[in-house]
Amino acid sequence: MGKASRDKRDIYYRKAKEEGWRARSAFKLLQIDEEFNIFEGVKRVVDLCAAPGSWSQVLSRKLYLPSKQSPVSKDGELPLIVAIDLQPMAPIEGVIQVQGDITNARTAEVVIRHFDGCKADLVVCDGAPDVTGLHDMDEFVQSQLILAGLTIVTHILRPGGKFIAKIFRGKDTSLLYCQLKLFFPVVTFAKPKSSRNSSIGRNNMCRSYMYFSLAAASAFAVCENYSPPEGFNPKDLHCLLEMVGSPSGGDDLDCSSGWLEGPNKVYIPFLACGDLSGYDSDRSYPLPKVADGTYQSLDPVQPPIAPPYKRALEMKKTSSHGIRDLEKLSLDA
Repeated sequence: MGKASRDKRDIYYRKAKEEGWRARSAFKLLQIDEEFNIFEGVKRVVDLCAAPGSWSQVLSRKLYLPSKQSPVSKDGELPLIVAIDLQPMAPIEGVIQVQGDITNARTAEVVIRHFDGCKADLVVCDGAPDVTGLHDMDEFVQSQLILAGLTIVTHILRPGGKFIAKIFRGKDTSLLYCQLKLFFPVVTFAKPKSSRNSSIGRNNMCRSYMYFSLAAASAFAVCENYSPPEGFNPKDLHCLLEMVGSPSGGDDLDCSSGWLEGPNKVYIPFLACGDLSGYDSDRSYPLPKVADGTYQSLDPVQPPIAPPYKRALEMKKTSSHGIRDLEKLSLDA
């Protein structure tokens, strides 16, 4: 798909380039904040799986830059933003980058050091695995990524703090919801307007809670007021999470939410957020009219500097060169 074609088919992709965001996902965090006011009072924040950096950009523009430009702020009072990813990313003003693994305890220690021994007010995670198209598999891998994020959250988030994470909705969403509820009294699954989701349908949803049928779609878990169980030891996290997967809380673990149906059915609060009368992420929009009549598609703001697929592209390029060389030899013969 060409850039101009995608500019038509994806309004948020086009708007991201026009407004200087590295990816369209920036609008998702902005719309979550519109509904949940997640940035209020935040002085220390962690962005997990941060590359290429669009959410870190939002954190910089909403927290760091306004504070820096304020005439009454001091250097020691500026919000601290730590971005963590296995991949490096281009610098962002006010963002401390940590190239590390969110499942490693040392990464949590590095974060706490950057916060001078304090813990975060907010942890966000827009990470997702490379999807296979097998929804059950994708949902499972994504849920494991969220639980990996929860692992580091238990080390770096202060009591009362918030955790935002991408989810894939499916038949075991009830299990994930119950696991998160162990640590957060308030858990809401939210779908920002900029998040593409044809399966939800294009209806005139009001800003009110509703309950959703499980479908192959992404959303975000908005977890508020971090309150770990009394006497909780982060080393016991996985044992505690496994107990949720069992009807009796004992040894008969089935690691699924099938038993949370029928009389035990769990209803998950779901909220559509963002300006619901605004742009539809699943709709095509005409390109803007310009004076000379030719719309010039913009390049992405900041391509990944070391994407995980770089090696695959190099191999593909080498392979295509080899095929052309063979074709040339055949013609010469």
